[in-house]
Amino acid sequence: MAAGHGIDDYLETIYFLAFPIGEYRPATTGTSQTIASRVAEMLGVSRASAGEMLKRLEAEGLVERGEHKEAILTPAGAKRARTVVRKHRIIERLLTDFMGYTAAEAHVHADELGGTFTDDMVERIEVKLGYPDRCPHGWPVDPDFEQAENRELEPLSGLEPGAHATIVRLAEHDGDLLHWFYDQGMTPGTAVELRAAEPSAGQFRVAINGSEKAIGEKAAAGLFVKRV
Repeated sequence: MAAGHGIDDYLETIYFLAFPIGEYRPATTGTSQTIASRVAEMLGVSRASAGEMLKRLEAEGLVERGEHKEAILTPAGAKRARTVVRKHRIIERLLTDFMGYTAAEAHVHADELGGTFTDDMVERIEVKLGYPDRCPHGWPVDPDFEQAENRELEPLSGLEPGAHATIVRLAEHDGDLLHWFYDQGMTPGTAVELRAAEPSAGQFRVAINGSEKAIGEKAAAGLFVKRV
């Protein structure tokens, strides 16, 4: 998995970290190592590999270091990242809507196919798809709309017991977790109630589709919801 990650994969990951779900809180501390660690974790690569690629992105003018050594996309880097994100989500819809892949399968294959489609091809695909608003996992195709909607969402793990919400997006960076969400019926548009939360034990109980389930902290943090 790690060997196949190129510049676009890193830009997409940094883009995700740059526009977090929920209320944005600027980092008050941080080093290049912590940034490398977060990128490495999401991509499944070593911290050393992530650090080397971050240096390369900086040398190519796609990333610059902020006051606290955090990785910030330059205008050129942001433009390329937005193109990559949009392309990925449109290809996912092509795979699910026309080729019969499941939503979870589509994410993996979209990663593999991203570099094979030109920008013109993606534009034509989007037209044929009827200009879809979202990818199969609930992420808006339009990065501007995505960033605006981020402020309205929060991870399920951020709710208090008794809160009702609707699942809007699913975390995509962990393929196994993504498959698990679909196996459990935790899909965009599904109503969910947080029944109990024990963050210190990493356990949450939710009511979904008429039944109560116990889920771990990783899953609760990867379900992005909007309060009802």
